Amino acid sequence: MNLQKAAFYLTCGSVVAVPVSIAVSQTLFYVALAILLISGTRLRFPPVKIPLAIFIGWTFLALFLSGDPRSGTPQIRKLTLFCMLLLVCSTFRSVAQIRGIVLAWGAVATVSSFVSFFQFWRKYQQAHALHKNFYDYYVSERITGFTSHWMTFGGEEMIILLMLLAFLFLSSERRWKAAGWACVAILILSLVLGMTRSIFLLGFPLGALYLVWLWKRWIVALAPVVLALGLLIGPLRERIVSVFQPHGQTDSNMHRAITRRTGLAMVKAHPWFGIGPEQIKPQFDRYLPADVQRPLPEGWYGHLHNIYLQYPAERGIPALLALLWMLGKMVRDFAMALRRKIVAGDARFVLHGAIAVMIAMLAEGFFEYNLGDSEPLMMFLAVMAFGYVAIASEEVSAV
Repeated sequence: MNLQKAAFYLTCGSVVAVPVSIAVSQTLFYVALAILLISGTRLRFPPVKIPLAIFIGWTFLALFLSGDPRSGTPQIRKLTLFCMLLLVCSTFRSVAQIRGIVLAWGAVATVSSFVSFFQFWRKYQQAHALHKNFYDYYVSERITGFTSHWMTFGGEEMIILLMLLAFLFLSSERRWKAAGWACVAILILSLVLGMTRSIFLLGFPLGALYLVWLWKRWIVALAPVVLALGLLIGPLRERIVSVFQPHGQTDSNMHRAITRRTGLAMVKAHPWFGIGPEQIKPQFDRYLPADVQRPLPEGWYGHLHNIYLQYPAERGIPALLALLWMLGKMVRDFAMALRRKIVAGDARFVLHGAIAVMIAMLAEGFFEYNLGDSEPLMMFLAVMAFGYVAIASEEVSAV
């Protein structure tokens, strides 16, 4: 096996391993990157170098100006994960390879979903044994599958589900579709049981509606029916209604309102370079509005649960603008390829799937720091790179 093939297989292993073990995935990721760099393979990087370079450079400036550069080094290490764009674009050559990854994701996520079903049953039994209200007990200790946190688990499922739906709706490949539908049914049930509002009420529905509109537009009209059915299920109804009528501190409404106001204060005080990477938690009290009562509502105050506040608060408004420039260019490149070129075979499902994932991640990002979580970030970057591989494939040609 030559080094180029080794880099490809290691990249595949890294991408597929994300929903199972981030440690294994990142080990394979860095080994694949090292082998790629020494293999002599022609390096391919998506045409987003300028905005990404500005984002990375501004992050370093924010770090050095923060007054505590050492504490921000975890965010610098996380920047290396953007090399996923380089890895995938340089090692993948065909849409068939991408289809294989999507199907492998579906299989792995299905196993993780079955683990989550067992976790859900155990938590129901524990709440019953402790004579506690199930909703109150469960919301703070939800299912996680193979991951360590329900937000990570939900974010992974959202990305995989959207890519599977894109395959089922838009791919001309008939094999594996029956298995794909079975995986989708299991994953949707697990996603709903996870009860993460930003995912099952916002991110995933918006991405899915985009794909359904491309597939069979009349089905979009059934969205209110699906919501109405959800309101008939006890705990699910409580979770949906909690968007407007929270259960005290059980739901995160008050907590997120405080992080939002504090984040705005940080951005207002430091619009150019922010307060520095990893400085949200240690400096949170300093920017907390004076009228907020103590003790604070239950919740995690280590970040701002919003990418549109997190990045400018940490690194300055220019860093956020550079990131949005990069993400916007990706969507534009995919849309232009679909509009101006002849897209045949599975390249169409890959491009539309990438757009759906972008829609979902940007929508969810209003309520969660999803791009700061290594697992969803790696999968998101892999999907974006898949889009560029599809554009370069033989299944896409100029009109």
